[in-house]
Amino acid sequence: MKRIRVWIGMLGLDQHEVGAIAVARLLRDAGMEVIYAGRFNLPAGIVKAAVEEDVDVIGLSCHSWEYLEYVDELMGLLRERELELPVVVGGSVITAEDQRLLREKGVAAVFGPTAGVEDIPETIRRLAVRHG
Repeated sequence: MKRIRVWIGMLGLDQHEVGAIAVARLLRDAGMEVIYAGRFNLPAGIVKAAVEEDVDVIGLSCHSWEYLEYVDELMGLLRERELELPVVVGGSVITAEDQRLLREKGVAAVFGPTAGVEDIPETIRRLAVRHG
């Protein structure tokens, strides 16, 4: 059985890397392959890497509000290339209203500051199965 491949990184100038590293380890420990891109990623580079790495899910760690500016571009590029890759967004700054907006924009799953870490691997598995 193919291991689930997840791209993890932060958008723009967001440098709050601790959450992304923790989630990357959580997913790795759950048996997934993680492509960790770290900081300073822009939508075009994320899409390019996701295609080149043949990932099943794109995971964005968001701890500054820049993601609100970049998500539209990312989702647009995925649609433009006809890629049905699920995008998951998680982070400490995500409000209930942000969660609603992100879902409306096509984000597959959103984890705010009160999300339980035990839900993350199961959600990624569910999304990867739908994608694959």
